[in-house]
Amino acid sequence: MELGFVFAGAVVGFIIGLTGVGGGSLMTPLLVLVFGFPPAIAVGTDLMYAALTKTGGVWVHHGHKTIHWNIVGLLAMGSLPSALLTIAVLDMWQPPQEAYERVITLSLGVMLTLTSLVLIFKGRWQHLANEGLLSVKLRHYHMTWRKPITILSGVILGVLVTLSSVGAGAVGAAILLLLYPRLPSISVVGTDLAHAVPLTLVAGLGHWHMGSVDFSLLAGLLIGSLPAIYVGSHIGVKLPEHYVRIALACMLMGLGLKFAFF
Repeated sequence: MELGFVFAGAVVGFIIGLTGVGGGSLMTPLLVLVFGFPPAIAVGTDLMYAALTKTGGVWVHHGHKTIHWNIVGLLAMGSLPSALLTIAVLDMWQPPQEAYERVITLSLGVMLTLTSLVLIFKGRWQHLANEGLLSVKLRHYHMTWRKPITILSGVILGVLVTLSSVGAGAVGAAILLLLYPRLPSISVVGTDLAHAVPLTLVAGLGHWHMGSVDFSLLAGLLIGSLPAIYVGSHIGVKLPEHYVRIALACMLMGLGLKFAFF
């Protein structure tokens, strides 16, 4: 285990605690751009990292009854089969290394860009949800279409998270805000987290099956990140959340464009 892995885990863990943004949008680019890991190894290892680090949060939210398990079930009905199917296709297809890495980096670029947009417009979406404006606009088809759209959203998340390790957190939360605008913010967080754990675990185990999980790297990331998340969360409450979020969004947008087009 290298100390650099522990340091990387500490940096990402601190930012997670500071901003609440999931590790995938930060960890995977760091592993690829700074440490030079192949995209497949970075994605597979980060998926396992996400599943392990988020499990404790699900336990806490479950204890506070802030998880809507029926919504988790709808998302999982779409995301878990699509994640397994994505792994199966990759495993059977066995594309040339260059083509495989391009698929992953393009997916990573798309999801990083989406995550940055979610962060930029987070306040606007929350305002619409709090005012009930979305409920008024969507009232006519909410009851009919909301469940199938939730399952379809899970299908899309399952594919993209499996390919990029990004989006189970921020993009998933944005989907919940749009589809369930009257859901309390704390329940959005808890429900999104409860869905992210099985999705990242299934996708991570699939990558392990394909040999794209580095357990020495995973151990170092966990050792560094767990205490750093605690420290970051305590400092984060004292900083202006809006400016921190915008700065992080700009960084993720730049990374997303780099992976997508360069």
